[in-house]
Amino acid sequence: MSRWSVWRLRPLSWAEESLPVGARCSSSVSVVRQSHGSIVRPFNEIPGLWKNSVVNLYNFWKQDGFKNLHRIMVNNFNTFGPIYREKIGYYESVNIVKPEDAAILFKAEGHYPKRLNVEPWTAYRDYRNRRYGVLLKSGEDWRSNRVILNKEVIAPKIQENFIPLMEEVGLDFVERVHKKIERSGQNKWTTDLSQELFKFALESVSAVLYGERLGLMLDYIDPEVQHFIDCITVMFKTTSPMLFIPPELLRRLGSKVWRDHVEAWDGIFNQADRCIQNIYRELRQDSGQTKKYPGVLATLLLLDKLSVEDIKANVTELMAGGVDTTSITLQWTLYELARQPNLQEELRAEVFKAREKCQGNMQEMLKHVPLVKGALKETLRLHPVAVSLQRYITEDIIIQNYHIPAGTLVQLGLYAMGRDPKAFLRPEQYQPARWIRTETIDSMTETHYFRSLGFGFGPRQCLGRRIAETEMQIFLIHMLENFKVEKQRHVDAKSVFELILVPDKPIILTLKPLQNSQHV
Repeated sequence: MSRWSVWRLRPLSWAEESLPVGARCSSSVSVVRQSHGSIVRPFNEIPGLWKNSVVNLYNFWKQDGFKNLHRIMVNNFNTFGPIYREKIGYYESVNIVKPEDAAILFKAEGHYPKRLNVEPWTAYRDYRNRRYGVLLKSGEDWRSNRVILNKEVIAPKIQENFIPLMEEVGLDFVERVHKKIERSGQNKWTTDLSQELFKFALESVSAVLYGERLGLMLDYIDPEVQHFIDCITVMFKTTSPMLFIPPELLRRLGSKVWRDHVEAWDGIFNQADRCIQNIYRELRQDSGQTKKYPGVLATLLLLDKLSVEDIKANVTELMAGGVDTTSITLQWTLYELARQPNLQEELRAEVFKAREKCQGNMQEMLKHVPLVKGALKETLRLHPVAVSLQRYITEDIIIQNYHIPAGTLVQLGLYAMGRDPKAFLRPEQYQPARWIRTETIDSMTETHYFRSLGFGFGPRQCLGRRIAETEMQIFLIHMLENFKVEKQRHVDAKSVFELILVPDKPIILTLKPLQNSQHV
């Protein structure tokens, strides 16, 4: 069989199924040989730090692991090799890094793929008796919701509905930057763009999900909207420490982290309630003449295939998860382009050529900017939003000649893989062209199989993928058409883990208007 094959071991007996995972594997496998003759070793022989979870948690804390999780994973792969086992507190996993091993993992994800549960988020929903969205659901409940949502959120055809809404926000952002430049009196604007990008992302995703604008491209922000922004920020920051310490324990102790987490999610759900009320009001007043796309929420309500509570849960998850993730990716992309002025000009030339060819039709332009799309893929390789991609496997598999039993949480280290020279040629270099497929593949050409996984893979891939990709592509097109991006010399940013990977320091960029800017 080929290298992609998944080798199944004999079925476990009833007695073996009742054993703990570690004990089970040693009894079910002593020596197993694959067709090429190599010996398959038992689960308990996988190298790593898994025998003393309390000590591991203490050492993790000493290494400031809550912020350095991604670098700790890289160090562990360097220490133990391409597979290692780990247990920190109550969190246990097997970690892999090779793309070919990712292929084996995803073949074993089963009919109802299950990834790591975000315990703080489910703890809040259980505490407030709120529904889970598809990010947190599992089993048939997940699948039935996901099938309906796929048609309205992630199907390629649906992108056509998003483009006009996002282009409007993109043009408003360009106008806002031009005003900032004019006010500076220096024909440039030097700033930390993180908050501006956050507002752009929130405005874009609100336009698509709720069919309404929040007014974030204006100088004055409504206090309720500002509170919503603050809630999203606090929600992310309070999630990280609760990934390794049981939220239930923190709740019983009355911890400030737990209290802040609850208050933040309350604010996020309250915003969703207000939007739903506005949509119902507009639907009652609408005579049926409106032809403009009303947004995902209104479409789902009219479709009437999900309960209102399920719709609210899913749209709220999309809203909360789709802001920091895209804004941070855009920040890293601008940072990388500022470091390479020649590359920036190459992308700009592609955008101008596409606009001329497509006569300004954004939907058509998106089909003719492969380097722009490659830049976003390259950003997600070097600066992935998530440190890892997880699945609970539904069958026994063999990876790196180790037996991994069904039910094990297996993590693919995205950050580590993106920096692995065995997976990517010159991984330290930012090269968007590596993602443009060539007709001939030789020993020096990278293949793309299981390497571009920033949005996940398969039926459990990110539900907001199409929204995020469209939003970021349109943003880059408008920025490249209008501004030259520069950075401070000798100032380099690294990443820290705060549920997602964010810059460890403010990234100060300078935006200068182009002579041939589209600004009027």
